[in-house]
Amino acid sequence: MIAKFIREYRSFYFAYLVLSGSFILLFLLYKLPTEFLQNALLLSLTLLVLLTAGLFWKFRNRMRALEDYVHEEALPLLNKPVDLAYLNLIEAEKEVTREQLLVYKSREEDLQAMVKMWSHQMKVPLAALSLMSQTDNLHQADVDQQLLRLDNYMANLLNYLKLSNQASDFRFEMVQVREVVVDLVKKYRQQFLQREISVAIDGDWQLKTDRKWLSFALSQVLDNALKYNKTGGSVTIALDKGITISDTGLGILPEDIPRLFDEGFTGYNGREHQKATGFGLYLTKRVLHQLELDIDVDSQVEVGTNVRIFKSD
Repeated sequence: MIAKFIREYRSFYFAYLVLSGSFILLFLLYKLPTEFLQNALLLSLTLLVLLTAGLFWKFRNRMRALEDYVHEEALPLLNKPVDLAYLNLIEAEKEVTREQLLVYKSREEDLQAMVKMWSHQMKVPLAALSLMSQTDNLHQADVDQQLLRLDNYMANLLNYLKLSNQASDFRFEMVQVREVVVDLVKKYRQQFLQREISVAIDGDWQLKTDRKWLSFALSQVLDNALKYNKTGGSVTIALDKGITISDTGLGILPEDIPRLFDEGFTGYNGREHQKATGFGLYLTKRVLHQLELDIDVDSQVEVGTNVRIFKSD
């Protein structure tokens, strides 16, 4: 404590020594009586000791208050401008820390809820596969369909975690979008055939983007176009300075369209048909934003839905 006190007031004591030396030098130069010099030094030293005692007492209390300032009774001792500025800085840092903890806690709660929801969704295809196995009714098309659902759910989960942790690895290159779309149609070909849904791809679009993440975003839109389409319906994919995916499905209620890309929002169709997780379009929007692309939805109930993806301005 004493060493800290000396460091705190070293400039004060250094100034005292300089003034005392100057005082002695003046006495010597003017050849004044040494008795006056002794009395002056003794008086100044006595005042210095008394002042030091008072300063040390306040310094000790302030140091203890700073160490335990969380106690309200200690705060009045910290009344110097420097102390107040220091306390304000600490309070600002604590407020930032509290806000960060709230964000982390909210994110952790959302993550736990999301994992629970996804695990529940993944039980459905697993149960279907288990039933097929138990009844020895393993048709290749049905098995492929359930495996595709599992693959999509797992991809959504992993990509959600990557985006949440900002650990996504975007690598931009020139991409022929038609090639990406064709690969996705091949991926979903069993569902197209099983539900007798026709698909047409028109045009092409060359874009500098990340192939993997663009494919993921398009797969979410195409998956919805299949899930909510009618048996014997159609899906049209037009490529011309953008991507327009049109289907002849159930359509979307007008009041649901503004909230389609909200996290966890399923809408009327998702709740009615129990097919939606509420994260597919949310992830699509986030990925497209990272790719500097925008998305727009136009739909009519019982007519179909048009989803347009285009370059952001």
